Amino acid sequence: MTKINYTNVAIYNHEKQNFIANQHMVVDTDTGKIVEVGNGSSINQVVNEVSDMHGRYVMPGIMNAHTHITSIPTYWWNDGKEQRHSDSHEFNTMFAVKNMADAIDHGITYIRNVGAAFDIDIEVKKMQEKGWIKGPKVMTSGKAFSITGGHGSGGGYEVDGVDEVRKGVRQAMKNGVDNIKMMVTGGVLKNGETPDDIQFTPEEARTAVVEAHHKGKTAAAHAQGNAGVKEAVEAGFDTVEHAFDIDDETIAMMKEHGTVVVPTMNAMYAIYKYGKDTVPDWAREKVIVNIKKHFASITKAVQAGIPIAMGTDAGTPYNGFRSESAYEMELYVEKAGMTPAQAIDSATINCARAMHVDDEYGQIVAGNYADFISMAENPVNDISVIQHDKDVYQNGICVHQQAVATETEQQAAPSKVSAAI
Repeated sequence: MTKINYTNVAIYNHEKQNFIANQHMVVDTDTGKIVEVGNGSSINQVVNEVSDMHGRYVMPGIMNAHTHITSIPTYWWNDGKEQRHSDSHEFNTMFAVKNMADAIDHGITYIRNVGAAFDIDIEVKKMQEKGWIKGPKVMTSGKAFSITGGHGSGGGYEVDGVDEVRKGVRQAMKNGVDNIKMMVTGGVLKNGETPDDIQFTPEEARTAVVEAHHKGKTAAAHAQGNAGVKEAVEAGFDTVEHAFDIDDETIAMMKEHGTVVVPTMNAMYAIYKYGKDTVPDWAREKVIVNIKKHFASITKAVQAGIPIAMGTDAGTPYNGFRSESAYEMELYVEKAGMTPAQAIDSATINCARAMHVDDEYGQIVAGNYADFISMAENPVNDISVIQHDKDVYQNGICVHQQAVATETEQQAAPSKVSAAI
Protein backbone atom coordinates (compact mmCIF):
# COMPACT_ATOMS: atom_id res chain seq x y z
CA MET A 1 0.00 0.00 0.00
CA THR A 2 1.39 3.42 -1.04
CA LYS A 3 0.12 6.52 0.72
CA ILE A 4 0.95 10.11 -0.21
CA ASN A 5 0.24 13.00 2.15
CA TYR A 6 -0.42 16.19 0.18
CA THR A 7 0.19 19.01 2.63
CA ASN A 8 -0.09 22.82 2.68
CA VAL A 9 -2.98 22.81 0.25
CA ALA A 10 -6.12 24.95 -0.13
CA ILE A 11 -9.01 22.54 -0.78
CA TYR A 12 -12.34 23.50 -2.30
CA ASN A 13 -15.35 22.87 -0.05
CA HIS A 14 -18.71 23.18 -1.80
CA GLU A 15 -20.58 23.70 1.50
CA LYS A 16 -18.33 26.68 2.29
CA GLN A 17 -18.39 27.78 -1.37
CA ASN A 18 -14.69 28.50 -1.11
CA PHE A 19 -11.22 27.02 -0.69
CA ILE A 20 -10.07 26.18 2.83
CA ALA A 21 -6.39 26.96 3.37
CA ASN A 22 -3.77 24.98 5.31
CA GLN A 23 -5.30 21.55 4.65
CA HIS A 24 -3.79 18.13 4.06
CA MET A 25 -5.04 15.18 2.05
CA VAL A 26 -3.81 11.57 2.27
CA VAL A 27 -4.24 9.41 -0.82
CA ASP A 28 -3.87 5.65 -1.13
CA THR A 29 -2.55 5.21 -4.67
CA ASP A 30 -3.31 1.48 -4.65
CA THR A 31 -7.04 2.12 -4.35
CA GLY A 32 -6.89 5.59 -5.92
CA LYS A 33 -8.97 6.98 -3.05
CA ILE A 34 -8.64 9.70 -0.46
CA VAL A 35 -8.28 8.25 3.03
CA GLU A 36 -8.03 11.45 5.08
CA VAL A 37 -8.63 15.20 4.75
CA GLY A 38 -8.02 17.65 7.56
CA ASN A 39 -6.49 20.83 8.90
CA GLY A 40 -2.77 21.39 9.06
CA SER A 41 -0.38 18.56 8.27
CA SER A 42 -0.95 16.17 11.17
CA ILE A 43 -2.34 12.80 10.10
CA ASN A 44 -3.54 9.54 11.58
CA GLN A 45 -2.09 7.52 8.71
CA VAL A 46 1.31 5.96 8.10
CA VAL A 47 2.50 7.49 4.81
CA ASN A 48 5.20 6.64 2.30
CA GLU A 49 5.63 10.10 0.84
CA VAL A 50 4.89 13.74 1.68
CA SER A 51 4.17 16.25 -1.08
CA ASP A 52 4.20 19.93 -0.12
CA MET A 53 1.69 21.74 -2.37
CA HIS A 54 2.89 25.21 -1.30
CA GLY A 55 -0.61 26.60 -0.80
CA ARG A 56 -1.91 25.66 -4.25
CA TYR A 57 -5.65 25.59 -4.86
CA VAL A 58 -7.10 22.11 -5.28
CA MET A 59 -10.62 21.28 -6.46
CA PRO A 60 -12.18 18.04 -7.70
CA GLY A 61 -11.39 17.18 -11.28
CA ILE A 62 -13.72 18.68 -13.86
CA MET A 63 -16.68 16.49 -14.76
CA ASN A 64 -18.34 17.06 -18.14
CA ALA A 65 -21.84 15.58 -18.42
CA HIS A 66 -22.26 16.06 -22.18
CA THR A 67 -19.55 14.94 -24.61
CA HIS A 68 -19.28 13.15 -27.96
CA ILE A 69 -15.82 11.60 -28.01
CA THR A 70 -16.11 10.17 -31.52
CA SER A 71 -16.81 13.59 -33.03
CA ILE A 72 -14.11 15.67 -34.66
CA PRO A 73 -13.89 19.19 -33.21
CA THR A 74 -10.98 20.13 -35.47
CA TYR A 75 -13.15 19.60 -38.53
CA TRP A 76 -14.41 23.16 -38.38
CA TRP A 77 -10.91 24.61 -38.55
CA ASN A 78 -10.37 22.91 -41.92
CA ASP A 79 -13.01 24.94 -43.79
CA GLY A 80 -15.51 22.12 -43.82
CA LYS A 81 -13.46 20.06 -46.28
CA GLU A 82 -13.46 16.96 -44.11
CA GLN A 83 -16.34 14.70 -43.22
CA ARG A 84 -17.53 15.55 -39.72
CA HIS A 85 -18.62 12.02 -38.85
CA SER A 86 -16.63 9.36 -40.67
CA ASP A 87 -18.30 6.05 -41.50
CA SER A 88 -15.17 4.23 -40.39
CA HIS A 89 -14.93 2.47 -37.02
CA GLU A 90 -11.19 3.06 -37.08
CA PHE A 91 -11.44 6.79 -37.78
CA ASN A 92 -13.99 7.30 -35.01
CA THR A 93 -11.90 5.29 -32.57
CA MET A 94 -8.77 7.28 -33.41
CA PHE A 95 -10.50 10.55 -32.63
CA ALA A 96 -12.03 9.13 -29.47
CA VAL A 97 -8.57 8.22 -28.17
CA LYS A 98 -7.20 11.65 -29.12
CA ASN A 99 -10.13 13.49 -27.54
CA MET A 100 -9.72 11.47 -24.35
CA ALA A 101 -6.05 12.48 -24.09
CA ASP A 102 -6.87 16.14 -24.70
CA ALA A 103 -9.57 16.04 -22.04
CA ILE A 104 -7.44 14.66 -19.21
CA ASP A 105 -4.59 17.04 -20.01
CA HIS A 106 -7.01 19.93 -19.47
CA GLY A 107 -8.33 18.72 -16.12
CA ILE A 108 -11.41 16.76 -17.23
CA THR A 109 -11.28 13.62 -15.12
CA TYR A 110 -14.77 12.19 -15.71
CA ILE A 111 -17.11 12.48 -18.69
CA ARG A 112 -20.60 11.33 -19.51
CA ASN A 113 -20.59 10.56 -23.21
CA VAL A 114 -24.07 11.00 -24.63
CA GLY A 115 -23.84 9.52 -28.09
CA ALA A 116 -21.02 7.64 -29.81
CA ALA A 117 -20.91 6.08 -33.24
CA PHE A 118 -20.75 2.28 -33.21
CA ASP A 119 -20.98 2.20 -29.37
CA ILE A 120 -17.26 3.07 -29.36
CA ASP A 121 -17.46 4.74 -25.94
CA ILE A 122 -18.19 1.34 -24.38
CA GLU A 123 -14.88 -0.04 -25.61
CA VAL A 124 -13.02 3.20 -24.88
CA LYS A 125 -14.21 2.99 -21.28
CA LYS A 126 -12.75 -0.52 -21.01
CA MET A 127 -9.43 0.63 -22.45
CA GLN A 128 -9.27 3.57 -20.04
CA GLU A 129 -10.04 1.37 -17.04
CA LYS A 130 -7.28 -1.06 -18.03
CA GLY A 131 -4.81 1.81 -18.41
CA TRP A 132 -4.28 1.15 -22.12
CA ILE A 133 -5.16 4.74 -23.02
CA LYS A 134 -5.04 7.98 -21.03
CA GLY A 135 -8.16 9.97 -20.43
CA PRO A 136 -11.05 10.73 -18.10
CA LYS A 137 -13.25 8.03 -16.65
CA VAL A 138 -16.29 7.44 -18.85
CA MET A 139 -20.01 7.06 -18.29
CA THR A 140 -21.26 5.56 -21.54
CA SER A 141 -24.45 5.93 -23.57
CA GLY A 142 -23.44 4.17 -26.76
CA LYS A 143 -25.54 5.18 -29.74
CA ALA A 144 -28.25 7.74 -28.99
CA PHE A 145 -31.92 7.09 -29.78
CA SER A 146 -33.74 9.03 -32.49
CA ILE A 147 -36.85 8.61 -34.58
CA THR A 148 -36.33 7.44 -38.15
CA GLY A 149 -34.62 10.33 -39.91
CA GLY A 150 -34.62 12.40 -36.71
CA HIS A 151 -31.95 14.33 -34.86
CA GLY A 152 -28.75 12.31 -34.61
CA SER A 153 -30.20 9.46 -36.65
CA GLY A 154 -27.04 9.13 -38.74
CA GLY A 155 -25.07 7.48 -35.96
CA GLY A 156 -27.75 6.30 -33.57
CA TYR A 157 -30.58 3.84 -33.05
CA GLU A 158 -33.60 4.71 -35.19
CA VAL A 159 -36.73 3.59 -33.34
CA ASP A 160 -40.42 4.32 -33.84
CA GLY A 161 -43.19 3.40 -31.44
CA VAL A 162 -43.19 2.15 -27.86
CA ASP A 163 -42.24 -1.42 -28.70
CA GLU A 164 -39.18 -0.42 -30.74
CA VAL A 165 -38.09 1.99 -28.02
CA ARG A 166 -38.40 -0.69 -25.36
CA LYS A 167 -36.52 -3.26 -27.44
CA GLY A 168 -33.82 -0.75 -28.38
CA VAL A 169 -33.19 0.44 -24.83
CA ARG A 170 -32.98 -3.12 -23.59
CA GLN A 171 -30.49 -3.93 -26.35
CA ALA A 172 -28.38 -0.87 -25.51
CA MET A 173 -28.22 -1.91 -21.87
CA LYS A 174 -27.32 -5.46 -22.93
CA ASN A 175 -24.47 -3.91 -24.94
CA GLY A 176 -23.18 -2.32 -21.73
CA VAL A 177 -24.27 1.34 -21.63
CA ASP A 178 -24.50 3.25 -18.36
CA ASN A 179 -26.96 5.87 -19.59
CA ILE A 180 -29.73 6.13 -22.18
CA LYS A 181 -29.67 9.20 -24.44
CA MET A 182 -32.85 10.11 -26.33
CA MET A 183 -33.36 12.86 -28.91
CA VAL A 184 -36.75 14.15 -27.82
CA THR A 185 -36.64 17.21 -30.11
CA GLY A 186 -34.93 18.43 -33.23
CA GLY A 187 -31.81 20.53 -33.01
CA VAL A 188 -29.31 22.88 -34.59
CA LEU A 189 -26.91 20.67 -36.54
CA LYS A 190 -29.41 18.82 -38.72
CA ASN A 191 -31.10 20.50 -41.65
CA GLY A 192 -34.86 20.35 -42.09
CA GLU A 193 -35.77 20.45 -38.41
CA THR A 194 -35.87 22.99 -35.59
CA PRO A 195 -35.32 22.88 -31.82
CA ASP A 196 -39.10 23.16 -31.43
CA ASP A 197 -39.82 19.91 -33.32
CA ILE A 198 -41.01 17.21 -30.93
CA GLN A 199 -39.76 13.92 -32.32
CA PHE A 200 -40.72 11.30 -29.74
CA THR A 201 -44.20 10.95 -28.28
CA PRO A 202 -44.68 11.22 -24.50
CA GLU A 203 -45.35 7.46 -24.40
CA GLU A 204 -42.12 6.68 -26.24
CA ALA A 205 -40.12 9.00 -24.01
CA ARG A 206 -41.62 7.57 -20.83
CA THR A 207 -40.91 4.02 -22.01
CA ALA A 208 -37.21 4.80 -22.42
CA VAL A 209 -37.01 6.23 -18.90
CA VAL A 210 -38.91 3.34 -17.31
CA GLU A 211 -36.66 0.75 -18.97
CA ALA A 212 -33.49 2.61 -18.01
CA HIS A 213 -34.51 3.15 -14.41
CA HIS A 214 -35.67 -0.45 -14.08
CA LYS A 215 -32.05 -1.52 -14.58
CA GLY A 216 -30.61 1.24 -12.41
CA LYS A 217 -29.42 3.32 -15.36
CA THR A 218 -29.81 7.05 -15.88
CA ALA A 219 -31.58 8.70 -18.81
CA ALA A 220 -30.74 11.95 -20.60
CA ALA A 221 -33.00 13.85 -23.00
CA HIS A 222 -31.86 16.11 -25.83
CA ALA A 223 -34.68 18.64 -25.54
CA GLN A 224 -34.49 22.24 -26.73
CA GLY A 225 -37.86 23.85 -27.42
CA ASN A 226 -40.31 24.59 -24.62
CA ALA A 227 -42.85 21.84 -25.32
CA GLY A 228 -40.10 19.26 -25.78
CA VAL A 229 -38.39 20.23 -22.53
CA LYS A 230 -41.70 19.83 -20.69
CA GLU A 231 -42.25 16.43 -22.30
CA ALA A 232 -38.79 15.31 -21.19
CA VAL A 233 -39.32 16.53 -17.63
CA GLU A 234 -42.74 14.89 -17.40
CA ALA A 235 -41.29 11.63 -18.75
CA GLY A 236 -38.84 11.58 -15.82
CA PHE A 237 -35.48 11.98 -17.52
CA ASP A 238 -32.70 12.54 -14.99
CA THR A 239 -31.18 15.33 -17.08
CA VAL A 240 -32.42 17.63 -19.81
CA GLU A 241 -29.71 18.63 -22.26
CA HIS A 242 -29.62 22.15 -23.78
CA ALA A 243 -33.04 23.44 -22.61
CA PHE A 244 -33.29 26.46 -24.91
CA ASP A 245 -36.71 27.57 -23.69
CA ILE A 246 -37.69 27.33 -20.02
CA ASP A 247 -40.72 29.16 -18.61
CA ASP A 248 -42.16 29.33 -15.09
CA GLU A 249 -44.30 26.24 -15.65
CA THR A 250 -41.19 24.30 -16.71
CA ILE A 251 -39.36 25.45 -13.58
CA ALA A 252 -42.19 24.18 -11.38
CA MET A 253 -42.19 20.85 -13.19
CA MET A 254 -38.41 20.50 -12.85
CA LYS A 255 -38.63 21.12 -9.11
CA GLU A 256 -41.36 18.50 -8.79
CA HIS A 257 -39.41 15.87 -10.74
CA GLY A 258 -35.92 16.72 -9.49
CA THR A 259 -34.69 17.39 -13.02
CA VAL A 260 -31.11 18.50 -13.65
CA VAL A 261 -30.30 20.84 -16.56
CA VAL A 262 -27.14 20.42 -18.65
CA PRO A 263 -26.86 23.77 -20.48
CA THR A 264 -24.13 23.24 -23.15
CA MET A 265 -23.94 27.02 -23.58
CA ASN A 266 -20.65 26.97 -25.49
CA ALA A 267 -22.16 24.73 -28.16
CA MET A 268 -24.34 27.68 -29.15
CA TYR A 269 -21.87 30.44 -28.34
CA ALA A 270 -18.98 28.94 -30.33
CA ILE A 271 -21.11 28.66 -33.47
CA TYR A 272 -22.33 32.20 -32.93
CA LYS A 273 -18.79 33.58 -32.50
CA TYR A 274 -16.76 31.52 -34.95
CA GLY A 275 -19.12 29.73 -37.32
CA LYS A 276 -19.66 32.35 -40.02
CA ASP A 277 -18.69 30.97 -43.44
CA THR A 278 -17.82 27.50 -42.06
CA VAL A 279 -20.88 26.25 -40.20
CA PRO A 280 -23.79 25.94 -42.69
CA ASP A 281 -26.05 28.98 -42.84
CA TRP A 282 -29.13 26.94 -41.91
CA ALA A 283 -27.44 25.85 -38.65
CA ARG A 284 -26.08 29.27 -37.75
CA GLU A 285 -29.48 30.87 -38.37
CA LYS A 286 -31.03 28.52 -35.80
CA VAL A 287 -28.36 29.60 -33.31
CA ILE A 288 -29.05 33.29 -33.95
CA VAL A 289 -32.78 32.73 -33.43
CA ASN A 290 -32.35 30.77 -30.19
CA ILE A 291 -29.19 31.92 -28.39
CA LYS A 292 -30.64 34.82 -26.38
CA LYS A 293 -33.63 32.71 -25.38
CA HIS A 294 -31.29 29.88 -24.40
CA PHE A 295 -29.07 32.03 -22.18
CA ALA A 296 -32.11 33.67 -20.58
CA SER A 297 -33.59 30.24 -19.85
CA ILE A 298 -30.44 28.99 -18.14
CA THR A 299 -30.32 32.21 -16.12
CA LYS A 300 -33.93 31.59 -15.05
CA ALA A 301 -33.07 28.03 -14.01
CA VAL A 302 -30.07 29.23 -11.99
CA GLN A 303 -32.15 31.87 -10.22
CA ALA A 304 -34.82 29.29 -9.41
CA GLY A 305 -32.31 26.90 -7.88
CA ILE A 306 -32.62 24.18 -10.51
CA PRO A 307 -29.50 21.98 -10.33
CA ILE A 308 -27.10 22.72 -13.18
CA ALA A 309 -24.60 20.08 -14.29
CA MET A 310 -21.82 21.32 -16.54
CA GLY A 311 -21.76 19.91 -20.05
CA THR A 312 -20.34 21.36 -23.24
CA ASP A 313 -21.56 19.15 -26.12
CA ALA A 314 -17.87 18.66 -26.92
CA GLY A 315 -17.39 17.68 -30.53
CA THR A 316 -19.71 20.33 -31.97
CA PRO A 317 -18.31 23.25 -34.04
CA TYR A 318 -15.34 25.03 -32.41
CA ASN A 319 -16.12 23.20 -29.18
CA GLY A 320 -13.54 20.57 -28.35
CA PHE A 321 -12.00 18.64 -25.47
CA ARG A 322 -9.41 21.11 -24.20
CA SER A 323 -10.13 24.32 -22.26
CA GLU A 324 -13.75 24.47 -23.44
CA SER A 325 -15.06 22.77 -20.30
CA ALA A 326 -13.47 25.45 -18.13
CA TYR A 327 -14.74 28.10 -20.54
CA GLU A 328 -18.27 26.71 -20.20
CA MET A 329 -17.96 27.42 -16.48
CA GLU A 330 -16.96 31.00 -17.26
CA LEU A 331 -20.05 31.36 -19.46
CA TYR A 332 -22.21 30.27 -16.52
CA VAL A 333 -20.78 33.16 -14.53
CA GLU A 334 -20.83 35.78 -17.30
CA LYS A 335 -24.05 34.80 -19.11
CA ALA A 336 -26.18 32.93 -16.56
CA GLY A 337 -25.51 34.80 -13.31
CA MET A 338 -23.74 32.07 -11.35
CA THR A 339 -21.11 32.84 -8.76
CA PRO A 340 -17.71 31.27 -9.50
CA ALA A 341 -18.32 28.79 -6.67
CA GLN A 342 -21.65 27.76 -8.20
CA ALA A 343 -19.89 27.24 -11.53
CA ILE A 344 -17.32 25.02 -9.80
CA ASP A 345 -20.17 23.04 -8.21
CA SER A 346 -21.79 22.61 -11.63
CA ALA A 347 -18.67 20.79 -12.85
CA THR A 348 -18.08 18.76 -9.70
CA ILE A 349 -20.71 17.83 -7.10
CA ASN A 350 -23.69 18.61 -9.37
CA CYS A 351 -22.31 16.47 -12.19
CA ALA A 352 -21.56 13.66 -9.77
CA ARG A 353 -25.10 13.75 -8.45
CA ALA A 354 -26.63 13.92 -11.93
CA MET A 355 -24.54 10.91 -12.97
CA HIS A 356 -25.39 9.07 -9.70
CA VAL A 357 -21.70 8.70 -8.75
CA ASP A 358 -21.61 11.25 -5.92
CA ASP A 359 -20.74 8.55 -3.38
CA GLU A 360 -17.23 8.47 -4.88
CA TYR A 361 -16.78 11.64 -6.97
CA GLY A 362 -17.39 15.39 -6.93
CA GLN A 363 -15.82 16.33 -3.58
CA ILE A 364 -12.41 16.21 -1.90
CA VAL A 365 -13.43 14.00 1.04
CA ALA A 366 -12.31 10.71 2.53
CA GLY A 367 -13.70 7.77 0.58
CA ASN A 368 -13.84 9.56 -2.76
CA TYR A 369 -11.50 8.94 -5.66
CA ALA A 370 -8.50 11.28 -5.68
CA ASP A 371 -9.27 12.93 -9.02
CA PHE A 372 -8.37 16.61 -8.68
CA ILE A 373 -6.74 19.61 -10.30
CA SER A 374 -4.17 21.93 -8.74
CA MET A 375 -3.79 25.64 -9.56
CA ALA A 376 -1.63 28.52 -8.38
CA GLU A 377 -4.60 30.94 -8.43
CA ASN A 378 -8.00 30.92 -6.75
CA PRO A 379 -10.85 30.37 -9.25
CA VAL A 380 -13.39 31.69 -6.74
CA ASN A 381 -11.78 35.08 -7.35
CA ASP A 382 -11.54 34.58 -11.11
CA ILE A 383 -13.27 31.59 -12.71
CA SER A 384 -11.21 31.95 -15.89
CA VAL A 385 -8.02 30.69 -14.20
CA ILE A 386 -9.34 27.13 -14.54
CA GLN A 387 -8.71 27.52 -18.28
CA HIS A 388 -4.98 27.93 -17.63
CA ASP A 389 -2.57 25.02 -17.71
CA LYS A 390 -2.70 23.16 -14.41
CA ASP A 391 -1.60 19.98 -12.67
CA VAL A 392 -4.06 17.12 -13.10
CA TYR A 393 -4.30 14.12 -10.78
CA GLN A 394 -6.18 10.90 -11.33
CA ASN A 395 -6.45 8.30 -8.56
CA GLY A 396 -3.96 10.41 -6.60
CA ILE A 397 -1.22 10.34 -9.24
CA CYS A 398 -0.19 13.34 -11.34
CA VAL A 399 -1.11 12.53 -14.96
CA HIS A 400 -0.45 16.00 -16.39
CA GLN A 401 1.93 18.59 -15.00
CA GLN A 402 1.72 22.26 -15.78
CA ALA A 403 4.12 22.72 -18.69
CA VAL A 404 5.23 26.34 -18.33
CA ALA A 405 5.31 28.06 -14.96
CA THR A 406 6.07 31.61 -13.95
CA GLU A 407 8.72 32.24 -11.31
CA THR A 408 5.99 32.57 -8.68
CA GLU A 409 4.36 29.34 -9.80
CA GLN A 410 7.69 27.52 -9.82
CA GLN A 411 8.11 28.47 -6.19
CA ALA A 412 4.63 27.06 -5.55
CA ALA A 413 5.26 23.78 -7.38
CA PRO A 414 4.68 20.67 -5.25
CA SER A 415 7.81 19.24 -3.67
CA LYS A 416 8.12 15.69 -2.43
CA VAL A 417 9.71 14.53 0.80
CA SER A 418 10.25 10.86 1.58
CA ALA A 419 8.65 9.51 4.71
CA ALA A 420 9.43 6.34 6.60
CA ILE A 421 6.88 3.55 6.36
